[in-house]
Amino acid sequence: MRTVLVTGPGGAGRTTVAAATALGGARRGQRVLFLTGDRAVPDDWFAGDGGPVVRRVHSGAHFRAEMLAFQDRAAAALGLLGATPLADEELTELPGSDRFALLRALRDAAAGDWDLVVADLPPLPDAVAVLGLPEQLRRYLRRLLPPERQAARALRPMLAQLAGVPMPAAWLYETAARWDTELAAVQALMEAPTTTVRLVAEPGPAAAEALRTARTGLALHRLAVEPVVANRMLPTTSPDPWLSGLAAQQQAHLKALGEAHELPHLGRDPRTADDLAPLDPPPVPPAPAPDWTVEDRREDDGVLVWRIPLPGATKQDLGLVRRGDELVLTTGPFRRVVPLPSALRRCTVTGAGLDDGTLGVRFAPDPDVWPRTR
Repeated sequence: MRTVLVTGPGGAGRTTVAAATALGGARRGQRVLFLTGDRAVPDDWFAGDGGPVVRRVHSGAHFRAEMLAFQDRAAAALGLLGATPLADEELTELPGSDRFALLRALRDAAAGDWDLVVADLPPLPDAVAVLGLPEQLRRYLRRLLPPERQAARALRPMLAQLAGVPMPAAWLYETAARWDTELAAVQALMEAPTTTVRLVAEPGPAAAEALRTARTGLALHRLAVEPVVANRMLPTTSPDPWLSGLAAQQQAHLKALGEAHELPHLGRDPRTADDLAPLDPPPVPPAPAPDWTVEDRREDDGVLVWRIPLPGATKQDLGLVRRGDELVLTTGPFRRVVPLPSALRRCTVTGAGLDDGTLGVRFAPDPDVWPRTR
Protein backbone atom coordinates (compact mmCIF):
# COMPACT_ATOMS: atom_id res chain seq x y z
CA MET A 1 0.00 0.00 0.00
CA ARG A 2 1.33 3.42 -1.00
CA THR A 3 0.77 6.23 1.51
CA VAL A 4 1.23 9.94 0.80
CA LEU A 5 1.07 12.32 3.76
CA VAL A 6 0.46 15.86 2.50
CA THR A 7 1.29 19.01 4.44
CA GLY A 8 2.75 22.47 3.98
CA PRO A 9 2.61 26.00 5.34
CA GLY A 10 -0.89 27.24 6.12
CA GLY A 11 -2.64 28.63 3.06
CA ALA A 12 -0.31 26.97 0.56
CA GLY A 13 -3.05 24.73 -0.87
CA ARG A 14 -2.05 21.44 0.74
CA THR A 15 -5.68 20.20 0.99
CA THR A 16 -6.31 20.96 -2.68
CA VAL A 17 -3.14 19.14 -3.75
CA ALA A 18 -3.98 16.20 -1.47
CA ALA A 19 -7.46 15.94 -3.00
CA ALA A 20 -6.02 16.18 -6.52
CA THR A 21 -3.51 13.43 -5.69
CA ALA A 22 -6.29 11.14 -4.45
CA LEU A 23 -8.51 11.87 -7.44
CA GLY A 24 -5.65 11.31 -9.87
CA GLY A 25 -4.84 7.94 -8.31
CA ALA A 26 -8.48 6.86 -8.57
CA ARG A 27 -8.61 7.89 -12.22
CA ARG A 28 -5.57 5.71 -12.86
CA GLY A 29 -7.57 2.74 -11.57
CA GLN A 30 -6.22 2.55 -8.03
CA ARG A 31 -8.29 1.87 -4.92
CA VAL A 32 -7.80 5.17 -3.12
CA LEU A 33 -8.70 6.42 0.34
CA PHE A 34 -8.61 10.16 0.99
CA LEU A 35 -8.46 11.30 4.62
CA THR A 36 -9.18 14.90 5.57
CA GLY A 37 -10.28 16.82 8.61
CA ASP A 38 -11.05 19.95 6.58
CA ARG A 39 -14.81 20.47 6.67
CA ALA A 40 -14.59 22.95 3.81
CA VAL A 41 -13.60 20.31 1.24
CA PRO A 42 -16.38 20.48 -1.41
CA ASP A 43 -18.34 17.34 -2.23
CA ASP A 44 -18.27 18.43 -5.88
CA TRP A 45 -14.57 17.61 -6.03
CA PHE A 46 -15.46 13.93 -5.87
CA ALA A 47 -18.82 13.90 -7.62
CA GLY A 48 -19.42 11.14 -10.15
CA ASP A 49 -18.13 7.61 -10.47
CA GLY A 50 -14.55 6.44 -10.27
CA GLY A 51 -13.39 8.77 -7.52
CA PRO A 52 -11.61 7.96 -4.26
CA VAL A 53 -13.32 6.94 -1.06
CA VAL A 54 -13.45 10.10 1.06
CA ARG A 55 -13.29 9.70 4.81
CA ARG A 56 -13.76 12.90 6.78
CA VAL A 57 -12.07 12.83 10.17
CA HIS A 58 -14.53 14.08 12.80
CA SER A 59 -12.43 14.86 15.84
CA GLY A 60 -15.41 15.75 18.03
CA ALA A 61 -17.15 12.42 17.52
CA HIS A 62 -13.89 10.55 18.08
CA PHE A 63 -13.20 12.43 21.32
CA ARG A 64 -16.68 11.73 22.70
CA ALA A 65 -16.52 8.04 21.83
CA GLU A 66 -13.09 7.59 23.43
CA MET A 67 -14.05 9.56 26.54
CA LEU A 68 -17.25 7.57 27.10
CA ALA A 69 -15.41 4.28 26.56
CA PHE A 70 -12.75 5.31 29.07
CA GLN A 71 -15.47 6.22 31.59
CA ASP A 72 -17.01 2.78 31.21
CA ARG A 73 -13.71 0.98 31.77
CA ALA A 74 -12.84 3.18 34.76
CA ALA A 75 -16.33 3.12 36.29
CA ALA A 76 -15.25 1.23 39.43
CA ALA A 77 -12.35 3.57 40.19
CA LEU A 78 -14.38 6.69 39.40
CA GLY A 79 -17.18 5.42 41.65
CA LEU A 80 -14.78 5.17 44.58
CA LEU A 81 -13.94 8.84 44.07
CA GLY A 82 -17.61 9.82 44.02
CA ALA A 83 -17.41 11.00 40.42
CA THR A 84 -20.54 11.72 38.39
CA PRO A 85 -20.22 10.29 34.86
CA LEU A 86 -20.36 12.70 31.93
CA ALA A 87 -23.06 12.24 29.30
CA ASP A 88 -22.43 12.34 25.57
CA GLU A 89 -24.17 15.68 25.11
CA GLU A 90 -21.98 17.28 27.80
CA LEU A 91 -18.71 16.49 26.07
CA THR A 92 -16.95 18.99 23.84
CA GLU A 93 -13.62 18.13 22.29
CA LEU A 94 -10.43 19.42 23.86
CA PRO A 95 -7.69 21.25 21.95
CA GLY A 96 -5.43 18.71 20.27
CA SER A 97 -8.09 16.00 19.98
CA ASP A 98 -7.95 16.35 16.20
CA ARG A 99 -4.45 14.85 16.30
CA PHE A 100 -5.67 11.70 17.99
CA ALA A 101 -8.63 11.43 15.62
CA LEU A 102 -6.22 11.59 12.68
CA LEU A 103 -4.04 8.87 14.21
CA ARG A 104 -7.10 6.63 14.59
CA ALA A 105 -8.07 7.27 10.97
CA LEU A 106 -4.55 6.34 9.84
CA ARG A 107 -4.66 3.19 11.94
CA ASP A 108 -7.95 2.18 10.32
CA ALA A 109 -6.49 2.96 6.90
CA ALA A 110 -3.49 0.71 7.59
CA ALA A 111 -5.89 -2.20 8.13
CA GLY A 112 -7.75 -1.55 4.88
CA ASP A 113 -7.31 -2.95 1.38
CA TRP A 114 -6.11 0.15 -0.47
CA ASP A 115 -3.63 0.77 -3.26
CA LEU A 116 -3.15 4.40 -2.22
CA VAL A 117 -3.92 6.33 0.95
CA VAL A 118 -3.67 10.13 0.79
CA ALA A 119 -3.84 11.94 4.12
CA ASP A 120 -4.48 15.68 4.32
CA LEU A 121 -2.41 16.58 7.38
CA PRO A 122 -2.54 19.77 9.48
CA PRO A 123 -0.28 22.62 8.34
CA LEU A 124 3.35 22.93 9.32
CA PRO A 125 4.80 22.71 11.89
CA ASP A 126 1.90 20.85 13.57
CA ALA A 127 2.05 18.05 11.00
CA VAL A 128 5.58 17.10 12.05
CA ALA A 129 4.46 16.89 15.68
CA VAL A 130 1.54 14.65 14.67
CA LEU A 131 3.82 12.30 12.75
CA GLY A 132 6.11 11.96 15.76
CA LEU A 133 3.24 11.38 18.18
CA PRO A 134 2.87 7.56 17.93
CA GLU A 135 6.48 6.88 18.92
CA GLN A 136 6.35 9.54 21.62
CA LEU A 137 3.14 8.21 23.19
CA ARG A 138 4.38 4.62 23.09
CA ARG A 139 7.49 5.66 25.00
CA TYR A 140 5.35 7.39 27.63
CA LEU A 141 3.19 4.27 28.02
CA ARG A 142 6.24 2.03 28.46
CA ARG A 143 7.68 4.35 31.11
CA LEU A 144 4.48 4.99 33.07
CA LEU A 145 2.88 1.54 32.69
CA PRO A 146 5.71 -0.94 32.01
CA PRO A 147 4.32 -4.19 30.59
CA GLU A 148 6.47 -6.29 32.93
CA ARG A 149 4.46 -4.97 35.87
CA GLN A 150 1.58 -7.14 34.71
CA ALA A 151 3.42 -10.24 35.93
CA ALA A 152 1.44 -10.16 39.19
CA ARG A 153 -1.92 -10.20 37.40
CA ALA A 154 -2.92 -13.50 39.04
CA LEU A 155 -2.61 -11.91 42.50
CA ARG A 156 -4.95 -9.01 41.80
CA PRO A 157 -8.25 -10.78 42.63
CA MET A 158 -6.83 -11.82 45.99
CA LEU A 159 -5.49 -8.32 46.68
CA ALA A 160 -8.83 -6.80 45.75
CA GLN A 161 -10.63 -9.17 48.14
CA LEU A 162 -8.25 -8.36 50.98
CA ALA A 163 -8.49 -4.64 50.38
CA GLY A 164 -12.24 -4.70 49.92
CA VAL A 165 -12.07 -2.48 46.83
CA PRO A 166 -11.73 -3.26 43.12
CA MET A 167 -8.21 -2.97 41.77
CA PRO A 168 -8.03 -0.67 38.74
CA ALA A 169 -4.64 -1.93 37.57
CA ALA A 170 -6.03 -4.67 35.34
CA TRP A 171 -8.16 -2.43 33.13
CA LEU A 172 -5.48 0.24 33.18
CA TYR A 173 -2.82 -2.10 31.81
CA GLU A 174 -5.26 -3.59 29.33
CA THR A 175 -6.12 -0.11 28.07
CA ALA A 176 -2.43 0.78 27.80
CA ALA A 177 -1.77 -2.43 25.86
CA ARG A 178 -4.62 -1.64 23.46
CA TRP A 179 -3.35 1.88 22.92
CA ASP A 180 0.17 0.61 22.34
CA THR A 181 -1.08 -1.85 19.71
CA GLU A 182 -3.00 0.87 17.90
CA LEU A 183 -0.11 3.32 18.04
CA ALA A 184 2.31 0.64 16.81
CA ALA A 185 0.13 0.14 13.73
CA VAL A 186 0.22 3.87 12.94
CA GLN A 187 3.96 4.04 13.57
CA ALA A 188 4.52 1.08 11.23
CA LEU A 189 2.49 2.85 8.53
CA MET A 190 4.54 6.03 8.85
CA GLU A 191 7.86 4.19 8.84
CA ALA A 192 6.94 1.87 5.95
CA PRO A 193 9.18 2.15 2.86
CA THR A 194 6.06 2.93 0.78
CA THR A 195 5.16 6.01 2.84
CA THR A 196 6.36 9.51 1.97
CA VAL A 197 5.63 13.06 3.07
CA ARG A 198 4.66 15.52 0.33
CA LEU A 199 5.42 19.16 1.13
CA VAL A 200 3.29 21.76 -0.63
CA ALA A 201 4.37 25.41 -0.70
CA GLU A 202 3.60 28.58 -2.60
CA PRO A 203 7.00 30.16 -3.38
CA GLY A 204 7.38 33.30 -1.34
CA PRO A 205 9.53 34.99 1.31
CA ALA A 206 8.50 32.69 4.19
CA ALA A 207 8.20 29.38 2.33
CA ALA A 208 11.88 28.44 2.25
CA GLU A 209 12.35 28.86 6.00
CA ALA A 210 9.16 26.93 6.80
CA LEU A 211 10.25 24.04 4.58
CA ARG A 212 13.80 24.06 5.95
CA THR A 213 12.48 23.66 9.48
CA ALA A 214 10.01 20.99 8.37
CA ARG A 215 12.63 18.97 6.48
CA THR A 216 14.85 18.94 9.55
CA GLY A 217 11.99 17.83 11.79
CA LEU A 218 10.95 15.09 9.39
CA ALA A 219 14.55 13.88 9.12
CA LEU A 220 14.72 13.79 12.91
CA HIS A 221 11.85 11.28 12.82
CA ARG A 222 13.43 9.42 9.87
CA LEU A 223 10.48 10.05 7.55
CA ALA A 224 10.97 10.01 3.78
CA VAL A 225 10.23 13.31 2.02
CA GLU A 226 9.31 13.82 -1.63
CA PRO A 227 10.46 16.77 -3.75
CA VAL A 228 8.50 19.93 -2.96
CA VAL A 229 5.28 20.72 -4.80
CA ALA A 230 5.41 24.40 -5.77
CA ASN A 231 1.77 25.44 -5.94
CA ARG A 232 -0.03 28.32 -7.67
CA MET A 233 2.79 29.12 -10.07
CA LEU A 234 2.05 32.10 -12.31
CA PRO A 235 2.83 32.05 -16.04
CA THR A 236 6.21 33.55 -16.88
CA THR A 237 5.26 34.65 -20.41
CA SER A 238 2.47 37.11 -19.58
CA PRO A 239 2.67 40.48 -21.42
CA ASP A 240 1.14 42.15 -18.38
CA PRO A 241 4.01 43.82 -16.47
CA TRP A 242 2.30 43.48 -13.09
CA LEU A 243 1.69 39.75 -13.53
CA SER A 244 5.13 39.13 -15.02
CA GLY A 245 6.69 40.93 -12.05
CA LEU A 246 4.89 38.63 -9.59
CA ALA A 247 5.92 35.62 -11.66
CA ALA A 248 9.55 36.75 -11.55
CA GLN A 249 9.38 37.03 -7.76
CA GLN A 250 7.95 33.51 -7.58
CA GLN A 251 10.73 32.15 -9.75
CA ALA A 252 13.34 33.79 -7.53
CA HIS A 253 11.86 32.24 -4.39
CA LEU A 254 11.39 28.90 -6.17
CA LYS A 255 15.15 28.43 -6.37
CA ALA A 256 15.35 28.44 -2.57
CA LEU A 257 12.95 25.47 -2.32
CA GLY A 258 15.31 22.98 -3.96
CA GLU A 259 14.00 20.28 -6.28
CA ALA A 260 10.34 21.03 -6.96
CA HIS A 261 7.42 20.11 -9.19
CA GLU A 262 5.43 23.14 -10.32
CA LEU A 263 1.62 23.30 -10.36
CA PRO A 264 -0.18 26.11 -12.19
CA HIS A 265 -2.30 28.86 -10.68
CA LEU A 266 -5.82 28.26 -11.99
CA GLY A 267 -6.83 31.89 -11.64
CA ARG A 268 -9.73 30.80 -9.43
CA ASP A 269 -10.55 28.38 -6.65
CA PRO A 270 -11.04 24.81 -7.92
CA ARG A 271 -14.70 23.81 -7.77
CA THR A 272 -14.99 20.50 -9.62
CA ALA A 273 -13.06 17.32 -10.24
CA ASP A 274 -12.01 18.65 -13.65
CA ASP A 275 -10.49 21.70 -11.95
CA LEU A 276 -8.34 19.40 -9.81
CA ALA A 277 -6.94 17.45 -12.77
CA PRO A 278 -4.01 19.82 -13.54
CA LEU A 279 -3.15 19.97 -9.83
CA ASP A 280 -2.25 16.28 -9.54
CA PRO A 281 1.55 15.98 -9.23
CA PRO A 282 3.07 13.08 -11.15
CA PRO A 283 3.48 9.94 -9.01
CA VAL A 284 6.85 9.82 -7.29
CA PRO A 285 8.46 6.45 -6.46
CA PRO A 286 8.99 6.18 -2.70
CA ALA A 287 12.57 6.81 -1.63
CA PRO A 288 13.83 5.61 1.74
CA ALA A 289 14.83 8.05 4.44
CA PRO A 290 18.61 8.36 4.89
CA ASP A 291 20.14 5.80 7.25
CA TRP A 292 21.63 6.67 10.61
CA THR A 293 25.00 4.95 10.53
CA VAL A 294 27.73 4.24 13.07
CA GLU A 295 31.26 4.78 11.76
CA ASP A 296 34.04 2.91 13.55
CA ARG A 297 37.05 5.24 13.89
CA ARG A 298 38.62 3.60 16.92
CA GLU A 299 41.88 2.82 15.15
CA ASP A 300 42.34 6.41 13.94
CA ASP A 301 40.69 8.56 16.61
CA GLY A 302 39.59 6.13 19.33
CA VAL A 303 35.90 6.92 18.81
CA LEU A 304 32.70 5.68 17.20
CA VAL A 305 30.71 8.32 15.30
CA TRP A 306 26.93 8.16 15.00
CA ARG A 307 26.00 10.04 11.84
CA ILE A 308 22.47 11.46 11.84
CA PRO A 309 21.29 13.23 8.65
CA LEU A 310 19.49 16.47 9.59
CA PRO A 311 19.24 18.54 6.38
CA GLY A 312 18.69 22.20 7.09
CA ALA A 313 19.72 22.00 10.74
CA THR A 314 21.71 24.84 12.26
CA LYS A 315 24.08 24.69 15.21
CA GLN A 316 22.04 27.29 17.08
CA ASP A 317 18.90 25.12 16.94
CA LEU A 318 20.54 21.82 17.92
CA GLY A 319 20.39 20.26 21.37
CA LEU A 320 21.89 16.96 22.52
CA VAL A 321 21.51 15.20 25.88
CA ARG A 322 22.52 11.65 26.85
CA ARG A 323 20.09 9.97 29.27
CA GLY A 324 21.07 6.41 30.08
CA ASP A 325 20.66 4.31 26.95
CA GLU A 326 18.85 7.09 25.10
CA LEU A 327 19.78 10.26 23.27
CA VAL A 328 17.53 13.32 23.46
CA LEU A 329 17.82 15.21 20.16
CA THR A 330 16.38 18.68 19.69
CA THR A 331 16.33 20.71 16.50
CA GLY A 332 14.34 23.92 16.48
CA PRO A 333 10.82 23.22 17.78
CA PHE A 334 11.16 19.44 17.45
CA ARG A 335 12.49 16.89 19.92
CA ARG A 336 12.91 13.14 19.75
CA VAL A 337 14.19 10.62 22.27
CA VAL A 338 15.98 7.79 20.46
CA PRO A 339 17.48 4.58 21.85
CA LEU A 340 21.21 4.21 21.33
CA PRO A 341 22.53 1.38 19.17
CA SER A 342 23.79 -1.43 21.39
CA ALA A 343 27.49 -0.70 20.75
CA LEU A 344 27.10 2.95 21.75
CA ARG A 345 25.45 2.12 25.06
CA ARG A 346 28.86 1.03 26.33
CA CYS A 347 30.38 4.38 25.40
CA THR A 348 30.47 7.93 26.68
CA VAL A 349 29.65 10.97 24.54
CA THR A 350 32.80 12.99 23.87
CA GLY A 351 31.48 15.58 21.45
CA ALA A 352 29.37 16.35 18.41
CA GLY A 353 29.59 18.39 15.24
CA LEU A 354 27.35 19.43 12.36
CA ASP A 355 28.83 19.08 8.89
CA ASP A 356 26.90 19.62 5.66
CA GLY A 357 23.52 18.73 7.16
CA THR A 358 24.75 15.67 9.09
CA LEU A 359 25.14 15.57 12.84
CA GLY A 360 28.09 13.47 13.96
CA VAL A 361 27.96 12.39 17.62
CA ARG A 362 31.28 11.03 18.89
CA PHE A 363 31.37 8.18 21.40
CA ALA A 364 34.43 6.84 23.21
CA PRO A 365 34.32 3.25 24.50
CA ASP A 366 34.00 3.08 28.29
CA PRO A 367 36.84 0.79 29.44
CA ASP A 368 34.78 -0.38 32.43
CA VAL A 369 32.06 -1.95 30.27
CA TRP A 370 33.62 -2.29 26.80
CA PRO A 371 34.39 -5.93 25.87
CA ARG A 372 38.09 -6.66 26.27
CA THR A 373 40.00 -8.44 23.54
CA ARG A 374 42.49 -11.12 24.52
